[in-house]
Amino acid sequence: MDKLTKICSKILPIYWAFLTFMLLKPGVENLEYPFMFPGIDKVLHLGIFTFLGFSFMAAFPKIKFIYFIQIMLIYGMLTEILQDEMHFGRSLEGLDLVADTIGILIGYFILKKLQRTII
Repeated sequence: MDKLTKICSKILPIYWAFLTFMLLKPGVENLEYPFMFPGIDKVLHLGIFTFLGFSFMAAFPKIKFIYFIQIMLIYGMLTEILQDEMHFGRSLEGLDLVADTIGILIGYFILKKLQRTII
């Protein structure tokens, strides 16, 4: 796990900065593609926050769960509030925050399961 901690501690700041940029950039009109379906944005939120939760816990393996969940939820709420306040064509959506929270928890439990199987 030490190797995973080193890798994630290098990836996490870059991923977090990129994620913040993508979540706060001005919204654009979505073109219709064959793979798109209603609710695809919730699936994307779930996926990107799963990786964020996983990489955060891997980078900081000794952090207590309560602090981890607080940091992640504050980040998710802050990005949703900023999307609404910046008036760039994006809005605050409660279901996005639900998808973020579920993704964070999935990332956490994937890492814990991985730690149990390796150790």
